[in-house]
Amino acid sequence: MELSFLSAVSFLVQHATVSNVLLFLAVFLLVGDYVKRKAPKNFPPGPFSWPFIGSLPSFDVRELDVVIGKMSEKYGEIIGMHIGSTKVVIINGLQTVKEAFVQQGDSFAGRPTPPLIKDLFKELGVVHSNGHNWKQQRRFALSTLRNFGMGKRSLEERINEELRYLTDEIEEEKGQPFDPHIYINSSVSNVICAITFGDRFDYQDPEFQEILHIIGNMSKLHETLTAQLYNVFPQIMKHFPGSHQQLFRYQNILEMFIRKSVLKHRDNWNPSEPRDFIDCYLTEIEKFKDDPSSCFDEDNLVQSTLDLFLAGTETTSATLQWAILYMAKYTHIQEKVQEEIDRVLGHARQPLMENRKSMPYTNAVIHEVQRFSNIVSIGVPRLTTNDATVGGFHLPKGTIVIPNFTSLLFDQNEWKTSDTFNPENFLENVEFQKREAFVPFSLGNRVCLGEQLAKMELFLYFTSLLQRFSFKAPKDVQLGVGNLMSVPL
Repeated sequence: MELSFLSAVSFLVQHATVSNVLLFLAVFLLVGDYVKRKAPKNFPPGPFSWPFIGSLPSFDVRELDVVIGKMSEKYGEIIGMHIGSTKVVIINGLQTVKEAFVQQGDSFAGRPTPPLIKDLFKELGVVHSNGHNWKQQRRFALSTLRNFGMGKRSLEERINEELRYLTDEIEEEKGQPFDPHIYINSSVSNVICAITFGDRFDYQDPEFQEILHIIGNMSKLHETLTAQLYNVFPQIMKHFPGSHQQLFRYQNILEMFIRKSVLKHRDNWNPSEPRDFIDCYLTEIEKFKDDPSSCFDEDNLVQSTLDLFLAGTETTSATLQWAILYMAKYTHIQEKVQEEIDRVLGHARQPLMENRKSMPYTNAVIHEVQRFSNIVSIGVPRLTTNDATVGGFHLPKGTIVIPNFTSLLFDQNEWKTSDTFNPENFLENVEFQKREAFVPFSLGNRVCLGEQLAKMELFLYFTSLLQRFSFKAPKDVQLGVGNLMSVPL
């Protein structure tokens, strides 16, 4: 073997031309790429894998759930492929997702860090970290959120206080057409701001609105072509302009915003009287400053705070805007919700979470909004931390696993009417019925840590808004998420 290789090198040297050298390099690179991308035994079937870029041409990230749906019709519920040289598996269907994320939770608890994610978030914080660091950050974030009222009456009071600011702003519109996006986005964000920063922002605060604008744009930029190419050719794309460069600029602005708040907290920090998440984290840094195994430092503080800020703003705000849209579109459902609110709460009493049990129809409508709007149609990817078997297929350690939640939320076998907006999907004999295929917060070890906060916000916001207002589209205007009219009851 060694002799033949030396002979090949000797032949190349003796007959060295530019074309021969280029041909040799091309063959060498192709063979090396093929070895990297060679599927292991019993790997799931999937689309054709091109040299170097893998199955990337098969994806349209703007309609990823549609593309995956067509793939599952061809290849089945478990689809295997390569993005570049990275093994990727997409899983569909309730039983398959449960088999992976619930029954083998520890093996699917990793988070992949492709080059763009790694360079943006540096494997810090709660969402994009792994191993010991992730466990420490998640455990601390969960306990701190609970201490500051997640699931408790104290947080309900804080949310209802913020709701008063929101309803006052809407009433100022005096029933004229307006775009609810800024009001709702600002109000929802202020809830997580109160928990993380200890204060709220005025809706017209220019810095606050710039931050919310950045948050809204970042997810769109992740879907662009240059962002995807960065993950395949990071060393090359670093030197080219494109949307990926805007992502880095945005990330820097967000980090500076958090660091400025951390600096203010340090100036008047009292460990015995923590005011918010940042205060608690500063105490944790001081507590474990001499522990070499500790991952509590300012960089993790900044990213963990940013993770909570991002997660606590965009998804809940978007869901509430869809809720307004559906109520404006399906006025008979809106009227039925308001009848239940009138019966249980009346016009003056603010809703509390304890009222939810007495309001099955309202609860069903909120859940149907989450199901039908399908905000997170494709779940945040996981990474196998061990070799695993799902559906009889082998998934080696280090495989990226992407759950297709659309396949659960729109499964015709799981819902009474999967393709239409229908609160009856969550009702049995006029009582609210939990559904196993309802997974807007994901499953397993990486389930959304803000799930309880989001559920509380959705119920209190939706109920309060429908208690005070009726929503409809302006006359002769095509109904959309913007351009809605509120009419005080």
